Amino acid sequence: MTQTGSLLATGTKPNRPPEGVHQSKQNLTCVWQGLNRRRWKEIARDLPRDAKYWPRRASIAAISTMNSFYEACEHQLYGARIARTTVEHPPIFVLGHWRSGTTLMHNLLTLDPQLTYPNLYQVMFSGHFLLTETMGAALTGWMLPKTRPMDNVPAGWKHSQEDEIALLLRTGLSPYAMLVHQGKREHYHRFFDLTELTAEERDRWVQEFQWFMKKLTLRSNKPIVLKSPTHTYRVPLLLELYPNARFIYITRNPYDVYNSTIHLRKTLFTENALSEPCFENLEEDTFVTYDHCIRRYEETKSLIPPGQLHELRFEDLETDPLGEMHRVYQALKLPGWDAMIPRLRAQMPEHTAYQKNRFQPDIETMQRVYDRWRYAFECYGYPHQLSGASERVA
Repeated sequence: MTQTGSLLATGTKPNRPPEGVHQSKQNLTCVWQGLNRRRWKEIARDLPRDAKYWPRRASIAAISTMNSFYEACEHQLYGARIARTTVEHPPIFVLGHWRSGTTLMHNLLTLDPQLTYPNLYQVMFSGHFLLTETMGAALTGWMLPKTRPMDNVPAGWKHSQEDEIALLLRTGLSPYAMLVHQGKREHYHRFFDLTELTAEERDRWVQEFQWFMKKLTLRSNKPIVLKSPTHTYRVPLLLELYPNARFIYITRNPYDVYNSTIHLRKTLFTENALSEPCFENLEEDTFVTYDHCIRRYEETKSLIPPGQLHELRFEDLETDPLGEMHRVYQALKLPGWDAMIPRLRAQMPEHTAYQKNRFQPDIETMQRVYDRWRYAFECYGYPHQLSGASERVA
């Protein structure tokens, strides 16, 4: 995609993705089908009239009613057991801005059978996955595309996914509310670091997050690996909830992050739209979000006790995944490295064959990125490369 800094005009048709965005096989499927009836009503009441999106909205309304029913059934069957469950093992949080390599790190960690993680079904249907996952995933897996819409990473109900999706669907107190409030940062800016939440909102967020963690523990009592870039803003709160939690922070060349993030947002805004996608202020919002992410992490990482944090570069992980993973295990004192070696080696052919999206940056865009994100370039030692531009992959 050329000149990724230029913004697309509004008015993209739902069956015609914006330039550079993959043609999706999701059709009516979208993240909002994980809502229960109450949450769908909260969102639907503020939507503009748009006949082209009535089929998607109708499917969400129908599925939300089913979700509410299954949630009530699960609560009756499992509620007491969930309440008694204790998260015994300190979780592992993979931190970093979107498109910085957090997915690769998460996927490599989840090869370890000593660890557990939330998958796509569990974050989409967090209210009833203990009851329905076995049957539901088996019956509906054929409906999902084989790869994620924004890149070539394999997708499916059993694949690891961000717990932030569960928090979005259960509370609405998530930056991913941008998917329904596209171009309107005032609706979701408080939900990154959560420091401006009301007491009631904060209690609700914490309660839902801990309930989800208990459910994952009840399903599989192992250390939980969580990968949501949003948690990069929340180190103080995460340590308050889980003082012994371990953290892995990954960085990437900001130019590549920019290119890939712009593409990601255009794709997700289109794939999960409930009315005409809006790309207004997309670049500015990307600039602000990234700068806030990096500065917030650098300001709060000193709170993490020694031995509970490891930092690395995506470029190093991509070049030497075995060596970098060994350093992760050493730094965080994770057991079982010898057993992980053959699992990682078996993954190497797939890792080598993976084809990233390619972008052709222009000098004007690179200058804007460097001017806005100079702090990150200098903090992490990435060169500005403004003497010329070459094709980059993301």
